[in-house]
Amino acid sequence: MTGWRLLLTRPADESAALASVLADAGVFSSSLPLLDIEPIPASDTMREVIQNLDSYCAVIVVSKPAARIAVDLLNQYWPQPPDLKWFSVGAATAQILEDNGLDVSFPVDGDDSEALLELAPLREAVAGPDPRVLIMRGEGGRELLAERLRELGASVEYLELYRRGLPQYPSATLPDRIKAERLNGLVVSSGQGFEHLHRLAGDAWPSMVRLPLFVPSPRVAELARAAGAQTVVDCRGASAAALLAALREHPVPVF
Repeated sequence: MTGWRLLLTRPADESAALASVLADAGVFSSSLPLLDIEPIPASDTMREVIQNLDSYCAVIVVSKPAARIAVDLLNQYWPQPPDLKWFSVGAATAQILEDNGLDVSFPVDGDDSEALLELAPLREAVAGPDPRVLIMRGEGGRELLAERLRELGASVEYLELYRRGLPQYPSATLPDRIKAERLNGLVVSSGQGFEHLHRLAGDAWPSMVRLPLFVPSPRVAELARAAGAQTVVDCRGASAAALLAALREHPVPVF
């Protein structure tokens, strides 16, 4: 895999961790964070939801930032965590929750909404009378998860804990980075991450559509293809392991 030269677009700390794993596998990477995580100030509504967590049959935490903020809120309002079913989309998010004493279920074969929806403990949790599910997330996203849970008979509520902003860069930063470092692949970890990539590319996007684009889910793949990306690789997860598996299966492009 030493021929790959990837652009990483996660927040700086997550890109650094991913870059280390990639380097161990012989993959060069360059980081250009395209998501700034800004916690949403706690409102009366947010505090009320946290104080009444035990009214839900399941709480789903969809990202690492959501997990970190959720843990902080729990520590403020629950001396002992409430006795309920916790779920996460991926192992890294689950680890944050588990490190704080929560019992979390997550899919081991894929870290996306589709894999989570197949998880037996989640289906069991929503099989009871009048199931209520809380999804902890950033602003927007994971609509498929809520839709499918409602089809299973659950009522679904969101607790939005943070916003994702686009860091400020000079207009030519993205194409200049790709050219200067001879990058031959792009990696995004969410739909909003792709939207920010597309926005930052601006007029240079037509020159970038040939580059393989590694995405975490079918939903993000659909967004990318609709925007004109020609080679979209669905990693079926946002973990380093999922990306490495996709890199092994996909040939290094020759331009």
